[in-house]
Amino acid sequence: MELRHLRYFVAVVEEGSFTTAAEGRLHTSQPSLSRQIRDLEYEVGTDLLSRSVHGVELTAAGKAFLDHARLALMQVEAAVEAARRAAQPARKTFAIGFQTGHEMNWLPQAMHVLRDELKNIEVTVSSNYSPDLAEALARGRLDVAFMRVEPGYDLGYHVVDREPLIVLMPSDHRLTPRQAIHPRELVGEIFIGGANKASVLRAVTEDYMHGMSI
Repeated sequence: MELRHLRYFVAVVEEGSFTTAAEGRLHTSQPSLSRQIRDLEYEVGTDLLSRSVHGVELTAAGKAFLDHARLALMQVEAAVEAARRAAQPARKTFAIGFQTGHEMNWLPQAMHVLRDELKNIEVTVSSNYSPDLAEALARGRLDVAFMRVEPGYDLGYHVVDREPLIVLMPSDHRLTPRQAIHPRELVGEIFIGGANKASVLRAVTEDYMHGMSI
C-alpha cells in the first residue's frame, strides 16, 4: 500500500465519482484510477467502494477506512512540513496535543487557524490520553491541548465541546428494538467499564449509573 492509494481513495470519496476524481483532480485516466482502487482493496482485503445509481458510495469497511486514510495523509503532510522547517533556521515552536481518538474532530480546524495566526512558528502535534496531556501541559511540554478537565492540575480550561454518554448493546439485547429507553431500565445490566487511565470519564460514567439506581 502506497500513499497514492490513499490519496486516490480520498479523492474518489470526496468527488463522488471516479471520472470526476480522475480528470478534474488527479489528472489521470479513469481506468488507471480504477486499477489503483482495486489494488488498494486487494491490500486491505475487502471492498471499500461500491458503484450505484447515486454514484460512488462507501461500504461499511470504506467508512471505517476513510478517517484513518485522511489522518495518515495529514500526518505525512505534517512530516513534510517538519522536515522543511528543520532545514531552515531554528524558529519558535508551538506544541498542541489532542486526546487520543479525537484527533479528527479538531486537528483540521486547529491547523487551519494556527497556520494563519502562527506563520513563522513551527507547530508540533501529538496525541495522548487526557491525564497525560494534563501532565505535559503542567510541565510545559505542551502549549495547549484538547482534553477533558483533569483534577489535580492548575490549568485553565475553555469548553469547546461536550461529549454525550452513549450505551452500546448487542443486536439481540432485549432493549435494542426499542426507540427510546429510560435509564432506570439499564439497572441490573452488566457493564464493561472504561480503562483506569480515563479516570475522569470512568468517574462520570459510574456516577451516572449510581444515580440511575437511586
